[in-house]
Amino acid sequence: MTLHLVKLCVGADSVESLQAWLDFRMEQKRQAGEPLEQTHTTRMVPTRREELLEGGSLYWVIKGRIQVRQHLVDIRPFTDKSGVKRCDLVLEPRLILTQYQPRRPFQGWRYLKPEDAPADIRSAGEAVAMPEEMRRDLSELCLI
Repeated sequence: MTLHLVKLCVGADSVESLQAWLDFRMEQKRQAGEPLEQTHTTRMVPTRREELLEGGSLYWVIKGRIQVRQHLVDIRPFTDKSGVKRCDLVLEPRLILTQYQPRRPFQGWRYLKPEDAPADIRSAGEAVAMPEEMRRDLSELCLI
């Protein structure tokens, strides 16, 4: 059974700012000659690895709402220089817009069952062209 993760996107105030950050990090890696893969480091290692890698995604909470997701490619546990166990979540660099879904603040990440995950926005071109504030308002009115 596929399983997902949900995590707060600290530092990003929009999907566009998240995309800009991802582009910036990829350019840094390119210039440093590092592998061009997107990773997100977290302290806790998911124990349900196999379920997550069966098509799971990381859903990002931005400004109190799940707004976008990325496919999980791999989960790589490691121990940092201080001896603390950590984990790299390897993500597909493509962002997939989702329907808004409100989330209260929490620390770390949480498992997300497929039936609880918000649906993808099928018409990404229209959603990107729509101002974010309008998209949020229409979502709150259950019109999209």
